[in-house]
Amino acid sequence: MKKIIMGIALLSSTFLTAQAQCCQKGSCHSEQASGKDCRTQEGLYTTSYADNPKLVKKAEKWAKKGAWRNGFTKANPHASVNLVDFYLQYQKNPKQWKALFEYIAKTDLLTIPKGKHQIPGSDLTVSVEDSQNGPLEKRQSESHYKHIDFQYVVKGVERFGIIDHLTSKPNCQYRPDVIHYDYDQSKARFYDSNPNEFFIFFPNDWHIAKINNDSNDQSIRVIVIKVDYVE
Repeated sequence: MKKIIMGIALLSSTFLTAQAQCCQKGSCHSEQASGKDCRTQEGLYTTSYADNPKLVKKAEKWAKKGAWRNGFTKANPHASVNLVDFYLQYQKNPKQWKALFEYIAKTDLLTIPKGKHQIPGSDLTVSVEDSQNGPLEKRQSESHYKHIDFQYVVKGVERFGIIDHLTSKPNCQYRPDVIHYDYDQSKARFYDSNPNEFFIFFPNDWHIAKINNDSNDQSIRVIVIKVDYVE
C-alpha cells in the first residue's frame, strides 16, 4: 500500500491544476467558454500538458478535424476527455482505435444483444450493458493502469464522476487491472451523458460510473470498450 501511495504522489506531482468546470443543462463548460464564474472546486483531475501548448493545439486541431472517426459520426468526445491523451494514445495504438470506431460506426448499438462481443479484426472486446444507475454512496471510484475506458451511453442518462487526486487515496491494493479510492465528494466533478457524446477515461482519470441522474429513469444502455494503454 505504501508503494501505491508513493507512486500516486509522484504521478500527481506531474499534474497542474485543471481548469474548473460547471454543469449547465447537462453539459459542462469551462469558465472561459461560458463567461461565468462557475468555479466550485479546483484540484488535480487529469494529466496536464499546459507546459506544452503546441502539443495541446495540435491535439485540439486533430480532434476537431476528425481523422480518428473512421466513419463514426454519431458522437463527439465529451468536454471532460483529455484530448492530448486521446491524440497520443491514438498515434501509439492506431490499430485498436481504428477498429473501435469502425465497429461502433457500423453496428446498431441499440439492438445488438447485451453481453460481450469480439470486435472483428482486433483483440478488443465490446461490453454491451443494459444496466441501472445507483446512489453515489454505493458506486466505487476506480482507475486502471493498463487500460483505457471508452464509454458511450446510447440509451438513457448515466452520470459519471471524476475525483480529485490531491484529496483522494487508495482504499485497497491494486489488482489487475483496477484500484479504488476514498475521495472528497465535494471535490468531485459530475457529468451527465447524452447520445451525442462519448467519454474516455485514461489511467490518470480516476472515475465513478453509473451514478443516479436527476430524473425518475435510471435505466441505461452503455457500450464499454477497454483499449490498451501504451506507454
